[in-house]
Amino acid sequence: MTLYLDNLDAAAAHVREHVSGALRVCAPLGIGKPHRLLNALYDAALTDPARPFSLYTALSLDPPRGGDDLQGRFIGPFAKRHFGEDFVRLKYVDALRRNALPPHMEIEEFYMQSGAMLGSVQAQRRYASLNYTHVARTLVGRGVNVVVQKVAANDDGSRFSLSSNTDLTFDVLDALQAAGQARPLVVGEIDPALPWLGGAASVDAAFFDVVVAPPPPSPRLFGLPREAVSDADYAIGFYASALVRDGGTLQIGIGALADALCHALALRHTDNAAYRRVLHALDPDLATHPAVLAHGGLEPFATGLYGCSEMINEGFKRLVEAGVIKRRVVDKAALMRRANAGTTSALDDELIERNGEFLHGAFYLGSPDFYAWLRGLDEETRRGIGMKRVGEVNELYGLDEGLERLQRRDARFFNSCMMATALGAAVSDALDDGRVVSGVGGQYNFVAMGHALPDARSVLLLRAARDADGGRVSNIRWNYGHTTIPRHLRDIYITEYGIADLRGATDEDCVRAMARIAEAPCQDVLIARAQAVGKLDARFTVPPSWRRNTPAALQAALAPLREDGSLPDYPLGSDFDIVEQRLVRALGWLRARTASRRDKFATLLAALRDGVGTDAEALARMRLDRPGSLNEHLMARLVSLGLRRTARAGAREEPAAPTAGA
Repeated sequence: MTLYLDNLDAAAAHVREHVSGALRVCAPLGIGKPHRLLNALYDAALTDPARPFSLYTALSLDPPRGGDDLQGRFIGPFAKRHFGEDFVRLKYVDALRRNALPPHMEIEEFYMQSGAMLGSVQAQRRYASLNYTHVARTLVGRGVNVVVQKVAANDDGSRFSLSSNTDLTFDVLDALQAAGQARPLVVGEIDPALPWLGGAASVDAAFFDVVVAPPPPSPRLFGLPREAVSDADYAIGFYASALVRDGGTLQIGIGALADALCHALALRHTDNAAYRRVLHALDPDLATHPAVLAHGGLEPFATGLYGCSEMINEGFKRLVEAGVIKRRVVDKAALMRRANAGTTSALDDELIERNGEFLHGAFYLGSPDFYAWLRGLDEETRRGIGMKRVGEVNELYGLDEGLERLQRRDARFFNSCMMATALGAAVSDALDDGRVVSGVGGQYNFVAMGHALPDARSVLLLRAARDADGGRVSNIRWNYGHTTIPRHLRDIYITEYGIADLRGATDEDCVRAMARIAEAPCQDVLIARAQAVGKLDARFTVPPSWRRNTPAALQAALAPLREDGSLPDYPLGSDFDIVEQRLVRALGWLRARTASRRDKFATLLAALRDGVGTDAEALARMRLDRPGSLNEHLMARLVSLGLRRTARAGAREEPAAPTAGA
């Protein structure tokens, strides 16, 4: 019988009394993690150092903190407004950041908030490098005896929805049972802000041993701030959109690159003329690119796409609203065969429309507007969204491989990476010294699926270069000390300078294709390294057309599209107000202009020379309208300089001048 409690400390005490010996707790990733309950368990564990406590989870979300430097002055007020002053921070995250977790406690994550734990020895040592689909079997070996999860409740409390996280809970319970281990204590914490999603996400109350309903007020869900989309991001997104075939299947990641791709797909469908103008500005010959001819399309979506992605996010919201995500699938193989062949009857079509789903995911994460959209879905749209186990979404070999192959026709798996090598390996999760930036997550699964399905492609997106060490450093390297995706799984790479189709290519052809989409000053280094080891003909020289791969040329090409509204700064909406949007651009410009000692000195001189500007709202927002100290006077001048320069530059950051480096 399910035990109902309204006190978090009582719930933690019950868990500790029910489980004997070491506590081995499993919690979902992202917003499915019950922060308040986990903090109560953490506090209770602190008082009993003789009893081991382990937590197995991923993506422990923690809002940014303010400070007194420029970034902190911007972030502090925004974080309070966006996340809420009552947001419950995870106490174990704070301990990990300080390397202060007690010896009898350990936190093991298989995916980290990007870059958040690079300085944490404790977090790095207990990181588990796992494919998302391998987590459940790993937790069997850990001997998990408690599962906790945030849930949504129906009106009478008779059923609960796992809502945001159907990814692992079912798989973990089944794996434990299959291994002959005892069923763990399953605890749900009700969150009234969590959207209700039915179908496979909905369970009877008896599914939980304990249900906790903490008294109000309830903190907000973690809202992921939407990013501004740069010229480079837009170029990558539009190139990628040309590889999507009508009637196909779509998987995307998260962040500005995914936002740009989704904006491009929506524009392709709703304003095809504007879409083609952007593509023509990027590459007048793109329509005849071999990869586009063979695998993509430029027309609006008549049949539409089926979304099948481990994470449902802001981009899918836009694509559903725009009518791009609309191809429904059903769990009947014979019917899917007829649908794929175009031989369905009127009765078949009625059945697909009534019972089919057009979007499948294993978890979701997004902005407050995204959560509000999920809460306010009309019944027909809600029925079209199905939350699934990660094994159903991220691979073919879970429940019914034949059916999943039929559903996922013409699949395009779009994921981001930090760097790539000239021979086709990808660096997505860690640095060459072994420190983990984020995690593998589902990327390997989707890359492998891109090769396993006969009409699918895996597409990795990356910016060609980044600002570092006082200049521009290439993200296309000759080699790197760590790789996430091996080069034998190379497929398609896209940067802001084009598409490199590497599937089945020789090493020499790979080098040429990757150098072709590298930033111009970095191409010679790649070519020289390849020639030095005999991977490229010594007589090869870089064609003059490749030398146009520069940020300045890209900005000039896209400027008219920026001006006419085809490429807005925030295509999926913004969580920043108008003043903050000006400051985001200004602070980004300052960051680029102070990367090196020489640039920093020049920027400081310009700020001192030009003085304080007239944007009183922006200065007040940064608490610099009445500077007191010498440092505040200098910061006021720097912010004013950034505001002036970005306003004159059409309100977009201009990258620093590139330098060679590979």
